[in-house]
Amino acid sequence: MVQYSSNLDHTLAAVADPTRREILERLARGPASVSELAEPFQMSLPGVMKHVRILEGVGLVETHKNGRVRECRLGPARLDDVQRWVEDYRRQWERRLDRLEAFLRNQQDEAAGTAE
Repeated sequence: MVQYSSNLDHTLAAVADPTRREILERLARGPASVSELAEPFQMSLPGVMKHVRILEGVGLVETHKNGRVRECRLGPARLDDVQRWVEDYRRQWERRLDRLEAFLRNQQDEAAGTAE
């Protein structure tokens, strides 16, 4: 089995929440204040800030305080571990499906050979 960063579980947990994914999608368009991030949600600023802190904890978001405004932007962390994990499973399933396809073709060829 391939070894992954110990952060994989934390990153997957962070992006498992739809609110946090929406926050990341919004920040992909550019920096935003916590107030701006909270606008589309029916939750308090402290509630949104809790989500931001979770994303910040895994390095997906950075925050900076400018006076009374906390500005958020995408952080330096990438989803490389998640991508690598998904790719590993994709390759495993592709190999299995390739073997199944070969097996079925072999069965089909055998059936066609006995029908002649």
